[in-house]
Amino acid sequence: MSDKSPRQAMSKKSGASLKEKRSAKRDKNDAASQAISAVEKVVSKKKK
Repeated sequence: MSDKSPRQAMSKKSGASLKEKRSAKRDKNDAASQAISAVEKVVSKKKK
């Protein structure tokens, strides 16, 4: 009878780990929020 136990190589997931995905998402959100705050600063200076 053949061995039916799972293999380590087969269970290895491809792609980014959860920590990598979270850090990429955080970096993306930080860059977007910095751009928005820069625009808000320019708008607030124009209103004065």
